[in-house]
Amino acid sequence: QVQLVESGGGLVQAGGSLRLSCAASGRTFWSNVMGWFRQAPGKEREFVAQISRSGNITSYTNSVKGRFTISRDNAQNTVYLQMNSLKPEDTAVYYCNADLRITAQGWRAFGSWGQGTQVTVSA
Repeated sequence: QVQLVESGGGLVQAGGSLRLSCAASGRTFWSNVMGWFRQAPGKEREFVAQISRSGNITSYTNSVKGRFTISRDNAQNTVYLQMNSLKPEDTAVYYCNADLRITAQGWRAFGSWGQGTQVTVSA
């Protein structure tokens, strides 16, 4: 079991940047496909980005392509999400997950969730 703690959220104006971090503990961190999801008020949790075990393969939901960058440091057991050119529609609670798998419906999370970190983008 991997335990996750997200941090780095906050309030930012449109066009600004934030860097989220997800610290993982658990012996299988390095072997997992990791990713970020987000949940806006009144909406379902949605996939944002994923990164392969080695960190050399990434994918993103269309709405964040070119603005967000996912990365990982296996030595530090940490996954990052650099978010640039933020928009009000990026406002959500952001969660990371340590067990992503590709399905017919896209990337799905099968691991446990952390507490999430709130990102609020003002217009």
